[in-house]
Amino acid sequence: MSASATDQLPVVVIGAGPVGLAAAAHLVERGLEPLVLEAGPSAGTAVRDWAHVRLFSPWAEVTDPAAERLLAPTGWLRPEGSAYPTGGDWAEQYLQPLADVLGDKVRYDAIVTGVARAGRDRIVDSDRDEQPFTLHIQHSDGREERITARAVIDASGTWSTPSPAGADGLPALGEKTAADRITYRVPHLGDPAVRARYAGRRTAVLGSGASAFTALALLADLAKEEDGTHVVWILRRGIGAHTYGGGEADQLPARGALGLRAKEAVEAGHAGAVTGFRTQAVDRDGDQLVLVAEDGRRLDPVDEVIVLTGLRPDLSFLSEVRLGLDERLQAPTALAPLIDPNVHSCGTVYPHGVGELSHPEQGIYLVGMKSYGRAPTFLAMTGYEQVRSISAAIAGDREAAERVELVLPESGVCGGAGLFDEPDNAERSGGGCCAAPVTLRIGAGAPTASSGGC
Repeated sequence: MSASATDQLPVVVIGAGPVGLAAAAHLVERGLEPLVLEAGPSAGTAVRDWAHVRLFSPWAEVTDPAAERLLAPTGWLRPEGSAYPTGGDWAEQYLQPLADVLGDKVRYDAIVTGVARAGRDRIVDSDRDEQPFTLHIQHSDGREERITARAVIDASGTWSTPSPAGADGLPALGEKTAADRITYRVPHLGDPAVRARYAGRRTAVLGSGASAFTALALLADLAKEEDGTHVVWILRRGIGAHTYGGGEADQLPARGALGLRAKEAVEAGHAGAVTGFRTQAVDRDGDQLVLVAEDGRRLDPVDEVIVLTGLRPDLSFLSEVRLGLDERLQAPTALAPLIDPNVHSCGTVYPHGVGELSHPEQGIYLVGMKSYGRAPTFLAMTGYEQVRSISAAIAGDREAAERVELVLPESGVCGGAGLFDEPDNAERSGGGCCAAPVTLRIGAGAPTASSGGC
């Protein structure tokens, strides 16, 4: 296919979440034709799965400027900028209206099962860069479809592929067969059926991040109301000075408060911590489960297990394109050193764009949470800057693509699970985690030291 013919094809965006829909808005603003493919039945399907959880970031930091401009003619107004939305608020009040404005540029129930160069598997070099992309689509009714694209922006996220309980990164022995008693999400205890699942029972929570803290805090509240409710918190490492986050010194106060809630749950006896436990197996003991460690330790039986050990990208449908990914994080090679959680917090990851997100296969980009691979912390604003830069590059505006237009605010901008419904937490949410405002050119080097991590 000639270059001019390829240029007439749409840019396919995989995923109608916050970053995918922002990509579509930027493409429209550039005069390009987007086609958004969403596996679920509505915009923000993954976000709706945690509709009950409140973000750490306020409205002012989770909406995209191009999306707001696209919405403006409809009379849409952004909710109060300092208020903190739940996942449900974000989906209903922003993502779905944005998808509705895009109209038939968004297709639902369309699962991408493969991406390749037209007529070329990953081995073939001949005229490879001149060929458009072909995407294989499976619809919910079983129908298959092939779509041709000039470029592909994969914003499918990592929500669909939670990490397993097994300490080696693979499912523990018996984990799959115990699936009826294991969940990989923060439970919505406001749902009577979910509440009944955990009330008066013993639950093991695996994980040490914000999601695990949230689950611990919620279950501790349940334990105060329902006799017999108890949590066993499973940690692969020991408990140290930073296990519960920064506490009152945390520059993202709501996150600090969340860590303190988890600490309170342990100290009050609602949760018992088990340290240095690297899960190898999940055994059945009648109607209960027994977790077994690599060192042979067996815990007392529990009724339920909540695994919150992180998320990872699904790369299976990208097997026929040539990606350059870091061997540890599974993030783009140039981006990985900037987001390595062993080195950086979200406050020290500077804005980045097309330069860091390009691959050996020209014209395909992983953006949003998927671009971070297995790194745990991602900012919505960073994703919006990614797709602004990429859209400019696809449109041929290299100067705009290489220019950073994101200024990080002093207030907290870290997305994630929180407990903002509590007044004390909301009142303390004025602090920030991501340094004073920073402006720099992409690829020009990191900014000066930030005011603290998040």
